[in-house]
Amino acid sequence: MQSKLQHIALAIGILAGSTLAQAQNQVTIKEPWVRGTVAQQKATGAFMQISTDKEVRLIEAKAPASIAGVVEIHEMAMEKDVMKMRQIKGLDIAPGKVTELKPGGYHVMLMDLKQQLKAGDTVPLTLTFEDSKTKTRFSQDVKANVNALGAGNTSHMGAGAMPAGKN
Repeated sequence: MQSKLQHIALAIGILAGSTLAQAQNQVTIKEPWVRGTVAQQKATGAFMQISTDKEVRLIEAKAPASIAGVVEIHEMAMEKDVMKMRQIKGLDIAPGKVTELKPGGYHVMLMDLKQQLKAGDTVPLTLTFEDSKTKTRFSQDVKANVNALGAGNTSHMGAGAMPAGKN
């Protein structure tokens, strides 16, 4: 009886691992970058292109506590002729399309910065996604290059980009 239960537990573990690996293969991150800061600046944005082959939702972003105390997903939106930035609970990523996180639009906001972020630095981020159908959650690690303040995205095509499961 115990042997049979061990086989069932093993099969469940393999199936769960297969589902997780399948979920991780559905997201690709390209051209991740963070806007550089000046001394004493306490917030900046992270930007990138996200594509997927299945319907997923970006539900969380994290950075090491040594870099930022708070990390949120934000959007810029017009409200009564005024552009406002606000936190959102998640961002749907449609299959077959590129969702661009960019200045003036959706982005990852890094707040309560612990240090100045200078051109040439790298900021590790962990993005958490949820498969819209199965509700399976999975994470994607990203290394975002810091670009000089005001420089925009100067990273080379694909720099720092890694498909899920390849890092």
